[in-house]
This record gives sequence, C-alpha cells and structure tokens, in this order.
Amino acid sequence: MSRLLERTNQFIIKELENKGINDIVPSHGDILYQLFQDEPLTMQEISKRIHRTKSTVTILVKKLEDKGYIERQKNEEDSRSTLISLTEKGRALHPIFEEISENLQERLYGGYSRGQVIMFEELLEIAYDRFNPENIEEEIES
Repeated sequence: MSRLLERTNQFIIKELENKGINDIVPSHGDILYQLFQDEPLTMQEISKRIHRTKSTVTILVKKLEDKGYIERQKNEEDSRSTLISLTEKGRALHPIFEEISENLQERLYGGYSRGQVIMFEELLEIAYDRFNPENIEEEIES
C-alpha cells in the first residue's frame, strides 16, 4: 500500500509539473480540495475533514498562504478561530485539480469493470476501517 501511495503521489506531482505548478505537493491538495467544496472553513473543520492534526494543518495552511493560494480571515462569529478561504490564485487550481483527479482515476481504474472498481473501493474501505483508532482501542481493551 505504501508503494501505491508513493506512486500516486509521484503521478500527482508530475501532473502538476506538467501544468507548470511546482510549489504544490499532494498533502496541500487535501486542504485545497476541501476548500474547493466549501469555503470558508476553520482550521478545526479542515483538520477533521482531512484526518490530520491541527498542528499539521497549521503548517500546511501557512505554506499555502505564503504561496498565495489561501488567505486567513477573522471569524466574526467566533474570535477563537480563523477562517481559511481560497484566493483567486487558489480558485484557479480547481479545474486543474479536477483534470488531474480524472487522470489519476483513469490510471488507477482503467481496464477494470464497474464491479471490480466497486469491490476494490469496498475492500479499501474495510482495510481503512480496521485501523480506525476506536477499533484499535477496542482490541487493546479486550
């Protein structure tokens, strides 16, 4: 599985480079994808959605902000949190990310039947759920 992750990340980086984007890595894509779907978001919302710690999200957001893809704003409803939004430069990545995602899915699923794709995704979901922290804690306790 780690080799598949490594190769998909290499594929994504190469696709980005082919589009002239050399300052984005796959871990940035997790945050950008969430903002493409819904913005603005708080750091906590992003952290929860991408299953990363708040400290990791803070580092990734800072890098994206420094590169001009996102911006922070005060949350008028809750002064303890900051809202994260895309800039125009960030929004311009949306169609590029959609195209790369389609290319990645074609590479991953090309040649498989719909049934095989469904089975593959179900098996991945089962494997993922087996490493859910709640499931691991239950196993340790029993």
